[in-house]
Amino acid sequence: MTQVRQGAVIAYPTEAVFGLGCDPDSESAVMALLALKQRPVEKGLILIAADYQQLQPYIDEQQLTPQQKEKMFSSWPGPVTWVVPASTATPVWLTGRFTSIAVRVSNHPDVQQLCRAFNKPLVSTSANLTGLAPCRTAAEVHQQFGDEFPVLQGETGGRNNPSEIRDALTGELIRQG
Repeated sequence: MTQVRQGAVIAYPTEAVFGLGCDPDSESAVMALLALKQRPVEKGLILIAADYQQLQPYIDEQQLTPQQKEKMFSSWPGPVTWVVPASTATPVWLTGRFTSIAVRVSNHPDVQQLCRAFNKPLVSTSANLTGLAPCRTAAEVHQQFGDEFPVLQGETGGRNNPSEIRDALTGELIRQG
C-alpha cells in the first residue's frame, strides 16, 4: 500500500487475471502504468473500487437516472465494469479521449482490502505487456515485469474472462465477460 501512495504501479489479483494498478489521481503514476503497458492515454482506463462511494468523485451522477444506477448496483460487487459519464474534475489521463470513465466495484477480497486501505479506487488494467496474455499468477507477473516488480500475493477469483463492460447510459454490451 505504501508503494501505491508513493506513486508506484503494482500488480494484484482480480476476479480473472492479475491487474496493474496505481493511484488514479497521480498523473506520473498513471503515465508510468501506460508506458509499462505501451497503452495510449487516449484509450482511457478502468477504476476499480471497494464500494460505490469511492467512485463517486469521478462520476457525473446527474447524467444517470435512478434506473441506470440501479442496474449498475444490481451487478456489484462483481465482475461487471460500467462506462459512466465522467465528472468534469476527472483527469484526462483517466478518461482519455472520452467524456466517460469505466468503473467497477470488485468482489475480490484482495481488491476490496487494497482499496479500503488506500481509501479510494485504483486504476485497473490487465497485467500483461502488449501482445502477451494477461498474467494469472504472481509468477507470471514476475516473468513479464521482472522479479522486483511489486505484486500483492494472492489468487485470482477463478473466472476465465476479464470483466464484462457495459455502457450505463444505453445498456449496450461493449466487451463480453
